[in-house]
Amino acid sequence: MSTRPFFAARLEEFIDRRIEALLRAIGWREQVISYTGYGSTSSIRVLGRVILVPKRARTGLGKATEEMIRRRGFRNFFSTACVRAPFTVQVGELRVAGITDRGGYIDERIRDHNLAAGWQQVEVRSAGSESTLADVQVVGHDVTFGVVSDIDDTIITTFLPRPMIAAWNSFIRDESARQAIPGMARMYNSLLARHPETPVIYISTGAWNTHAFLSRFLKRHGFPVGPMLMTDWGPTNTGWFRSGYAHKVEALLELTRDFPGISWLLVGDDGQHDPAIYADFARVAPGHVRAIAIRQLTAAEQVLAHGTPGLIDPDTAAAGIPLVTAPDGRGLLAALNGLSQLD
Repeated sequence: MSTRPFFAARLEEFIDRRIEALLRAIGWREQVISYTGYGSTSSIRVLGRVILVPKRARTGLGKATEEMIRRRGFRNFFSTACVRAPFTVQVGELRVAGITDRGGYIDERIRDHNLAAGWQQVEVRSAGSESTLADVQVVGHDVTFGVVSDIDDTIITTFLPRPMIAAWNSFIRDESARQAIPGMARMYNSLLARHPETPVIYISTGAWNTHAFLSRFLKRHGFPVGPMLMTDWGPTNTGWFRSGYAHKVEALLELTRDFPGISWLLVGDDGQHDPAIYADFARVAPGHVRAIAIRQLTAAEQVLAHGTPGLIDPDTAAAGIPLVTAPDGRGLLAALNGLSQLD
């Protein structure tokens, strides 16, 4: 059996390399974009991307125009990856070298880093870029509770995956017009008040290109800061499209390996596959699931999300794992406050 990547992936890399060479020839330079990483006191995961950017606009009008365009969703999706580019991560006195993947992404695990628990920063740079500081949440070994949260239609209204509405939300609308789901920020902050060291990790089938927007959205609406595990839209080594279902499953399994002592509150919505994904995960790794909380979409949201109103199948809940449902964060918090499992 051939081990060569799917031909669409090879074609994408061929085109990306030609575009990269052209832009380098006209003076574009490398830039490291840092994403929020996470880890324990024994191992951290540093995330980011190396892209090419033009020379920055120097005039006030040029900078204002760049800012206005940046706040429109489509700007997030136009970037040129540095394919297989070398980079280094500096963690104190420790320096680790790596190479980006064919999409320019950095996903580096570093052991024996000597970082204390809490929010830390590491330095990331590519061969042709300035250094960039990347935030990393280091979770202590004594932490036993965490929160995993979906993003789309769980904390932010997107009406995914209905293509035209999702495209309008992602590409055209100004990011300041995007709406938060009522009560969700309060719910997370209430949980963190009870468990101050709790990590909140966001898992989404959305593209990494929206990471900066989502970080600003979380801050603007008062959500806890936390790592976001997203995906790269486009062909994979095995097919035309990436599986959002598989991405979430793999992300959850990685968390069990990265944090073997933590059991999670899994938060999602019933507009896509969250109930089935979470229930399957609870059956596979029951010791890593404290409870499941599902936001119920309205009938209109269900139709916009996938064409038909949907209900949660009560049989999808794993035996012994509490499942709570409500249409917003206020209702979910009230239900969760009654669970002894979260004490």
